[in-house]
Amino acid sequence: MDDDIQLISDGDGLAVIGDPVAVERFLVSEGLPSKDLGLHRLGLFLGGAAGAAQAGAEFAAHSGRWMKLTEESARAASKLPMVTNSTTGNLHATLRAPSGEFAKNLQFVKGGFANPALLSGAAGLMAQLAMQQAMEEITDYLAVIDEKVDDVLRAQKDAVLAEMVGVGFVIEEAMTIRQQVGRVSEVTWSKVQTAPTTIADTQAYALRQLDALAEKLERKSSIGDVAKAAREAESKVQEWLAVLARCFQLQDAVAVLELDRVMEVSPDELDDHRLGLKTARRNRLDLIARCTERLMARMDAAAGTANTKVLMHPFDAPAVVQSSNHVSTAIVDFQGRLGIEGERQSSEARRWADAAIEVRDKALEAGADGVDVARRFGSDTFDRAKTVTGRLSHRIAERAARLRGADEQT
Repeated sequence: MDDDIQLISDGDGLAVIGDPVAVERFLVSEGLPSKDLGLHRLGLFLGGAAGAAQAGAEFAAHSGRWMKLTEESARAASKLPMVTNSTTGNLHATLRAPSGEFAKNLQFVKGGFANPALLSGAAGLMAQLAMQQAMEEITDYLAVIDEKVDDVLRAQKDAVLAEMVGVGFVIEEAMTIRQQVGRVSEVTWSKVQTAPTTIADTQAYALRQLDALAEKLERKSSIGDVAKAAREAESKVQEWLAVLARCFQLQDAVAVLELDRVMEVSPDELDDHRLGLKTARRNRLDLIARCTERLMARMDAAAGTANTKVLMHPFDAPAVVQSSNHVSTAIVDFQGRLGIEGERQSSEARRWADAAIEVRDKALEAGADGVDVARRFGSDTFDRAKTVTGRLSHRIAERAARLRGADEQT
């Protein structure tokens, strides 16, 4: 059994468990970076679980490493004939290398851990590490956009947002104690168990603000009003996305603390609780995705409308497109950090000159009165063209003169 390692995939990450030397050999052979899974904690957490006495020796003898399911780790997992475990619902397999070399002569054995306590506990640890990884990525996101979300929240007078700041401090304190002690005591849990209500209220408030921005864009008809609403959206969206990111980060932190507590007080319920948290997290992502997609759709629609009216609104129309692109870029970046899949191509502001040329050419093709239409177009519009681009105005005037000369000759 010394050369055997167990591999578990839950769709978010890949865990490699077994003899420390064997685990290291496998990871090196596949070139996979990893984090400590923290198997040693299961001996404490699962002491009351069925079969935990037998699992105690396994906890002590095994090493566990975890990695996020990237292209590289997914490729490594795809080499294995993994099967679905009826206890956890995760995929797992046994990798056996009698020669002690994991780079070649590998043997794969269907099945996996015989001990359900170890399987269940490992799945719980994997869920925690996946959420902690997501929390770190949100921290990086907030740093990249140079938004201090606590400053944003403090600037608000709304009581719901004010409470969010305090809740964040309490949760961060609980995570610090957990890191130091290795568990979540009843005292620590009592401080944070009401936090989800405040976080949910704040999330709902931020989503309503984004919906209000989308509705305001939809109600406007004139390009000037649309441009004003688009500029407001551009200035406000990033702040509310930062609030949503912070909410999601704190919700993941509470889930990490919650899993620790369930492992300790109700280990037999760990798998069901873990799956429930996963479903709730996915529902939150879906809700956020729908709201941000609605706003992005309204911004795209506004950009499309602006592009059709750029000739008469050479300044407001491009401004709408620019604001739309800024907002949509911010949303796509935000969605990516939270793991929401989606893509959006930037709208290209239609140049006033392009619109002018198109209208003029269509007029010239209209028939016998085409030249007259071109002249009327020129008298009404060429002056505006000079303010946009003198070079374009000069080219249009030259071409119009040539057309007039040709008309006189005929």
